[in-house]
Amino acid sequence: MPPDSSTQSLAIVSLISIGKHPQSGRERRADQDARAVELGLSLSPNNLTVLHVGDAKQQALRQYAGMGVGEIHVLEAPVQADAVASLTDYFQENAPSIILTGVRAESGESSGMVPYLLAEKMGWPMVSRIANIVSIQEGVAEVLQALPRGQRRVIKVSLPFVASVDSAAPEARQSAFGPASRAALSIQTCAIEKDDVSENWTETPARKRPKRLKIIKAKTAAERFKAATAKPQGESGKVMVKESNQEKAEEIFNLLIEEKVIR
Repeated sequence: MPPDSSTQSLAIVSLISIGKHPQSGRERRADQDARAVELGLSLSPNNLTVLHVGDAKQQALRQYAGMGVGEIHVLEAPVQADAVASLTDYFQENAPSIILTGVRAESGESSGMVPYLLAEKMGWPMVSRIANIVSIQEGVAEVLQALPRGQRRVIKVSLPFVASVDSAAPEARQSAFGPASRAALSIQTCAIEKDDVSENWTETPARKRPKRLKIIKAKTAAERFKAATAKPQGESGKVMVKESNQEKAEEIFNLLIEEKVIR
């Protein structure tokens, strides 16, 4: 939506986090957070605040600045700090009209609970997975919510509110090196509340789940026997009739290992 006189004066905050590339694992701007910045720029480019809680030295923050953001605001906090507590303290003194976030972070806990907890602390409405903000008139926003299978739903919500931006929102513009290097970083101190729950957690790389075997849908015993002994189309198969029970068991065991059902 192009900015107009009704939205240019709005104070909008887009919360950003450090993303992680799904293949290489390198730090980058998070896709959904970048879409939240893109939506904020389209609504109120002159009154948009891009805010991050964490370490200001992370180079991935510059990728957000390369979208045309002149300044990145950072609430300096350690990794173990609770971001919700820091944000709540900040917004009590600098309350915007709209807070935009991604649905969930690409690193860390990735629980997706930050916008919900923040809305609860602030006492504001929470709209999940929005694709766009259609219009804002007389303190009421008409929001387009993304639903499964490409469906959309129009919701009206009163300002101020918190919204999480879905991957169905307009794609973020490319990040340019020049604006990224020239942008200023405004570092502020904030209230730090230690997250004692996550302190004892152990993080390990995720691994693929075992592949499920195909479910044979047959009504009679003859159909089930035929489906179990038939050679799969387009795949290697083996029918064992005269082999010993030991050989059959070994073949089944090898199949389960091949299908990664057991390790």
